[in-house]
Amino acid sequence: MNDERLTVAQPADDTNGPGPAPYPPGRPDRSAPPDEPAPPDQPDQPRRRRRRGPGPVTLLLLPALVTVTGVAAFLALGGLPNPWPDDDSGADPSAAVGVDPSYLPWLRKAASACTVLEPSVLAAQIDQLSGWSDDSDDLSGQKGIAAFTDDEWRTWGKDDDGNGTSSPRDPADAIMALGRRDCSLAGKVTELRTEGRINGDLVELTLAAYAVGPDAVTEAGRVPAAAKTYLAEVQALLPRYEALDREDSGSGAGGAAGALLTAPVSPLTITSPFGSREHPLTGVTKLHTGVDFAAPQGTQVVAARRGRVVFAALTSAYGNRIVIDHGTIQGKRVETTYSHLSALGVTVGQNVEAGAPIGRVGSTGLSTGPHLHFEVVLDGYYTDPRPWVLPDGV
Repeated sequence: MNDERLTVAQPADDTNGPGPAPYPPGRPDRSAPPDEPAPPDQPDQPRRRRRRGPGPVTLLLLPALVTVTGVAAFLALGGLPNPWPDDDSGADPSAAVGVDPSYLPWLRKAASACTVLEPSVLAAQIDQLSGWSDDSDDLSGQKGIAAFTDDEWRTWGKDDDGNGTSSPRDPADAIMALGRRDCSLAGKVTELRTEGRINGDLVELTLAAYAVGPDAVTEAGRVPAAAKTYLAEVQALLPRYEALDREDSGSGAGGAAGALLTAPVSPLTITSPFGSREHPLTGVTKLHTGVDFAAPQGTQVVAARRGRVVFAALTSAYGNRIVIDHGTIQGKRVETTYSHLSALGVTVGQNVEAGAPIGRVGSTGLSTGPHLHFEVVLDGYYTDPRPWVLPDGV
């Protein structure tokens, strides 16, 4: 409902867990049991040298050695407890492959436009084209992470993230444009193969058509020699991004296949998308920082992902508002917000699971009627929630 940067007090991390168990006091190393008296001296046998106590160097080094050994063993057994609940099934694949987590929803949305593409294919292409850098190539005129020229952008580029600008330098716009271009090529090579004019794997044929054009593929009847270098470079990068193709990305029960977040209400009916708009009450044109989902008064609202409640209170504009912190993913904090609620069902500091009830739909604050204003906040900045929740971006 506003374009101000969200500022939420960070909860104190419970990182001061119990330290390593005290090193157990050792019993002196004696050859006889401790309750058995030592035998009397035998004059006809040579006396054993009396064992000396530890020297000053030993007294100084032994405690340090014991401490280092104890800490090493403690860390090997798991170290300090994680302040966030363990969720191996919810590990975000973007962290494992080194992709900015904000790109993952767009990679999945772009790949969902046709059956030939997978997010890993798009990611490997971008890596090969730019190494994920948005620098321009002055000689070729290519711009952004997907290396579009101005002429290519006029054909394939759109303002997919609704920020008012269509630009090859906008990662979301660039990823979606690359997906449209690839899917168009995939449609052509699929038709050619169905007609028996070309032969080969559809993904390889699509990448070849991207590299040298569909006419060259048609003329060769297969992947032409001129495309094999590009194809080999992309294929070499594919294993790095295979984790992006997993559908069980931690959204929890109730999430749509391919989405990162569980739907906060059901069904999902968008009445106002993310992007610039005129506020229906104030008349001011500004960024609509989330998505409005229509729902009857009192409809159950659930957490979109496992996390910790960091805000739950009444505000003037958002009405009853909840903010859930889902932790840091590759250095970026991911939060979701739920506003205009008629009732709050959680309190600050509470841990919640994906799909857990947290409140009820209402019309508190600056609102024209019952609905849920839902936001995704990435490292303190609002981003379009649709690809995070909906794989097809409805």
